[in-house]
Amino acid sequence: MQQEFTIGRGKAMINFTLKYCDTRQKMMNSYGFKRVIESFIQHKLKKDEVIIYNYYIETFKDDETLANSLIDFFKLLNVCETDEVLKVNSIYSVFLEDKDLFIELIELLYSYWRQLQRITIVRNSQLGDGLQNVRFIQANDLFNELILSIYRRVAETVVGYRHRVYRQLSAGAIAGLTLNDVKWNCPMEYNGLSAVPFISSIVFNPPVITYTKRNTRSGIFEEHTSNPLNRIILNDDEWFVFPAWVGSMLTFVYFHKDFIDHGLGLANLFELATESEYNGRKPDMIYVFGYPDGYEEKRIFYYKDKKNDIMIGYANYCDDIDYFGYMKKMLLTLHNIKQMEKEHLPIHGAMVNVLLKNGKEANIVIIGDSGAGKSESLEAFRSLNESYIRHMRVIFDDMGYLKEEKDGSIKGYGTEIGAFVRTDDLDPTYAFEQYDRGIYTNPDKINARVTIPISTYQVISKGYKVDYMLYANNYSESQKKISFFDNLDEAIKVFETGARRAKGTTSETGLVTSYFANPFGAVQEKKTAQKLVQHYFKAMNKNGVKIGEIHTGLAIEGQSKEGPRMAAEELFNLINE
Repeated sequence: MQQEFTIGRGKAMINFTLKYCDTRQKMMNSYGFKRVIESFIQHKLKKDEVIIYNYYIETFKDDETLANSLIDFFKLLNVCETDEVLKVNSIYSVFLEDKDLFIELIELLYSYWRQLQRITIVRNSQLGDGLQNVRFIQANDLFNELILSIYRRVAETVVGYRHRVYRQLSAGAIAGLTLNDVKWNCPMEYNGLSAVPFISSIVFNPPVITYTKRNTRSGIFEEHTSNPLNRIILNDDEWFVFPAWVGSMLTFVYFHKDFIDHGLGLANLFELATESEYNGRKPDMIYVFGYPDGYEEKRIFYYKDKKNDIMIGYANYCDDIDYFGYMKKMLLTLHNIKQMEKEHLPIHGAMVNVLLKNGKEANIVIIGDSGAGKSESLEAFRSLNESYIRHMRVIFDDMGYLKEEKDGSIKGYGTEIGAFVRTDDLDPTYAFEQYDRGIYTNPDKINARVTIPISTYQVISKGYKVDYMLYANNYSESQKKISFFDNLDEAIKVFETGARRAKGTTSETGLVTSYFANPFGAVQEKKTAQKLVQHYFKAMNKNGVKIGEIHTGLAIEGQSKEGPRMAAEELFNLINE
């Protein structure tokens, strides 16, 4: 990022490397401060607050003069009292004639700034060198204090008294990034990506609340016949790389700065790789998210670069991809296809390791497509924690894979350290407990989501032997919430059909199916997946894994909360036997 400040699409990017203001006067003299005032006048005051705008524009005549006068007035108020300000220039009397109106203006400006997604950046040319190692967090804290102090000083000087109640809000940045220039083992085809800096650390001020153009995902990702990254060049002023561990796959996620909220979401979902893990190394997967290719319609697909043994994901710049599901699910699709090449079976579902109070332990896998009830079942497990569980580990909450070990056992592994879940389906107590860790997306809309960390990379990559393999049935009513198959072929048929009643998490409606409940790799590579399903289910059956259904009732009216809870209770009673 070569500019000290940019603003657009509801985002403000502040480059601490080029410009760092450590006093109020420096901040009010900065280019970024002026741009915020100008943007506020143009996009908020002029459009939505016409009475206030007209009142001041009558004196200052045009937007630029109003912006410059506001800034000068702020500067004076930070060192002078109001009577002294009027001696400097009587034109500022218009701000003081109606103090209530001016305070309303200040509150509107403050709210406008806080509604922006505010990101600070430090870039270092050498690994481990620069601001991020000594005072990046302190720099963000000081930035926050300076914004608050300017706002309070201006307001208190105008009203003539100090506030009695102070709210220590996150008025500075919601997040900060440190960037490093890293040389990785870049094949010739991807030289156009080599200038983009890598994210080495992230600091959050949660809860982070973001709004996106879309709040559901539609369609499946399809294979492309040619490499979409050939000849594209990404400049270091607009792009970032998030080096992630998606399961065991080293992945470079390139995203355009206009979609930085999705880039930040990755930090709560996937393990951020260290410099030593990717410096000089070739990744297993590359995903370019938000490339402006001139097409207005959504173009999102994957490509198998067999020459370099890299899975490639691609999404073009358009409003339709502005939903975190397009970031997360493409990465999982790339991961799953890569795992199938290694003869591992991808699982779209959840896996949990539970140690019950009576000392019995079980590793439970629940398979189901979006809205089937896999995450809700985990929530039900948590809610029953005091009654049944001594300890619980989440291995995966959306995607994982099965691996046949050398001793013939089948173990489950996770891909993510976090979860991207609907807030409506979280237990209220647990939801509030996670409030200070979450990244919330469209919290007041249908399919509101939160991305929260739920496990560690050490846990998800350890490998746990499967004891129960259950299909999440969200559409049919059943007195018995847990049932097991006597016939393996019948069991495979149910799992492969992948039926569920759509629950508004995608654009689908009614009773729908997807092969093996997994449209993220298994559908696209169906022949390979079919062979793996047959092999792994026979192996699990041979190893005594209990294969059955869990009736979550999630899509049945009145059972969205009670259904998963009843199923969880029944399951724990079975384990206790």
